[in-house]
Amino acid sequence: MADQQQPSASQRQHELVNALASGRVSRRTFMVRAAVLGFSASAIGAFLAACGGDAATSTTGTGASTAPSTAASTGASAAPSTGASTGASAAPSIGASAAPSTAASTGASAAPASAVAATRTVAGGANATATRATGTVSATPSATSYTRENPPAVTNAAAAKAFTGQKVTYIGGQVGTDADFDKILAGKFQADTGIQMNVVPGPAAATERYAQYQRTFQGQSADIDVMMIDVIWPAAFAPFLTDLNAKLSDQAKLNVKGILDNNTVDGKLVGMPWFGDFGILYYRKDLLQKYNIAAPPKTWQELQTQAKTIQDGERGANPNFAGFVFQGNAYEGLTCNTLEWLASNGAGQFVDGNTVNISSSAAAAAINLLKGFVGTVSPRGVTTYQEDETLQSFTGGNAAFARNWPYMYSVAGGTTSQVAGKFDVTSLPAASGQKPVGTVGGWQLGVSKFSKVQDASIEFIRYMTSPDVVAWRGTVGSYVPLQQAVTDNAAVQAAQPYLKNLADVVRVTRPSNALGENYNQGSTVIFQAVNQVLNGGDATQQLQSAQTQLQRLLRRS
Repeated sequence: MADQQQPSASQRQHELVNALASGRVSRRTFMVRAAVLGFSASAIGAFLAACGGDAATSTTGTGASTAPSTAASTGASAAPSTGASTGASAAPSIGASAAPSTAASTGASAAPASAVAATRTVAGGANATATRATGTVSATPSATSYTRENPPAVTNAAAAKAFTGQKVTYIGGQVGTDADFDKILAGKFQADTGIQMNVVPGPAAATERYAQYQRTFQGQSADIDVMMIDVIWPAAFAPFLTDLNAKLSDQAKLNVKGILDNNTVDGKLVGMPWFGDFGILYYRKDLLQKYNIAAPPKTWQELQTQAKTIQDGERGANPNFAGFVFQGNAYEGLTCNTLEWLASNGAGQFVDGNTVNISSSAAAAAINLLKGFVGTVSPRGVTTYQEDETLQSFTGGNAAFARNWPYMYSVAGGTTSQVAGKFDVTSLPAASGQKPVGTVGGWQLGVSKFSKVQDASIEFIRYMTSPDVVAWRGTVGSYVPLQQAVTDNAAVQAAQPYLKNLADVVRVTRPSNALGENYNQGSTVIFQAVNQVLNGGDATQQLQSAQTQLQRLLRRS
C-alpha cells in the first residue's frame, strides 16, 4: 500500500465525535479513542452526555437501548445518519449502541453517510452451482462492483417476501466494523424483502455474549431470533438452536468441510458458517526499516528485542508508544492468545484427549515470557486490552507490533488510520524448531429454537452467508471467507494478500469439544489464571490451580 497524507489531529477528533454521534462507535470505544487523541476527561464526559448520557431507554429484553436524538428526525428508523435521507423502509431499527442522529433524517441510511470505501470488483467467473428447492445456489460471487454503502442485492428476495412484515431481532457484532456492516446488510435485506430488522449489537466480549445467550435460552425467551455464534459454541447451544439443514444445506456445503462438521451436532446443522479467524501479527514495516531491522520477528524473543528497539527510539517523540500490544484482559480473547503462546513454544494445547496440560513447566515458561513483556515492551494497561484497544493503539500509530484478527487489516489501511501504507502482516512468532500457530476463531449464524419468526430468520441467514455477501465482506472488510470459491476470488485475494503467505500457519483449536457445555467455565478458569500472572502472579501456582479446576470440568463433560 502506498503512503498517503493523513488527516490532522483536529480532523481525527472531529471524525471521532461524528462517529459517536452517528452510532458508528460504541461509547466504550469512543472513550478509548478519545484518550488516544488527547481529549480531556471532562471533554470525554461532556460528549458522552451530549450523545445520550448514562441513561438509555430499554427497547428489548436483551438490554437494547436507543439514545435520544439531538436533531429532528422524520423517520421511524433509529438508524444513524449524518445527513438528510429518504426511503425509510431500507433502514433497520437499531437496539443497543444506537446513537443520536446529527441531522434531520427519514431513516433511510443503514450506514453512516460519511463512511466511504473504495469500490472493489467482485469477479465471479464461471458459476458452479448447487441445487436447492427454491432454485440454485451460486458457489461463486457475481461479477459486480460493490462499495461499503452498496451491498449485494438479496437474490432470494422473491421467496423471502412471503414473510414481509415479520420482525427479526438479530444480535450482531460489536468488534471493529462488525456493527456497521450488520446495519448496512440488514438495511439492504429489509429494503429488498420487507422483513423488518431489529439489529442489536451484542457484547464485544465473547464471554459476556455467551452468558447473554445462556440466559435467553434458559428462559425460553423469543426476544432473540438470529444470533452470532462463536466457533466453539455449537455443541453447547445445539439443544436450543434450529436445524438449518432443511432449507440451507446446499448453501452450507459451499463452505470448507471442517467448519461444517464443527457446526453439525447429532446430524443437525445448528450454525451456518459465516467467516473465519486466526491470530496474526501486524507490524510497522516503516519502523523496521527506520531501525535497520531486516525482517519481522520469527521467535518471541526476537519480538521482544525488536519491540524494545523501536519503542526506545519512538518514545522521545511519543511517550505513549508501545512495542507490542495484544488482548490481555480477562476474557475469551486472552484464552486465544494463551493457546498461541503455549502451542508455539512446544507446550501443547490446554487439553489433549482426557489429559489437561496447562500446568507443565513449558506452559509456565511460555506465560512467564509474555509476563515479562508487560510493563517493558507492552503497556502495563495491556492486561485490560481487548480487540478494540489493540486496534486503537496500532492504528493510532502508538504500537510497533500487534496481535489481532484479520478484521483489523482493512481498518488499519483505512483513511482514518495513522498507519495506512506503513504496516504489513505475518505469522505470530514461535520458539526455535516450532511452527507458527494461530488460534482458530470465526463466527456462525444461528436461529433460536424459541423464535416466533424462524422462516424469516432463516431467509436473513441465507442472505448473510451467500457467496455475494461473503465476497463483499471479504473485499470491503477483510473478513476471512470460509467458502473456497470466494477465497479463490481475485478481488478477495487482492483485498487480503497476506492470506497466501499465511497458508502454512498451524491452526490450533480451543477445547470446546472436550469440555462441551462446560467450555465457558473452562475458558474462564484459563483466562482468569493467566490474567493474574500477567498482573504479577506466580505462574506455577496459578496454572496448577487452573489444572485442578479443568480436570474437574473435564470429568463432568
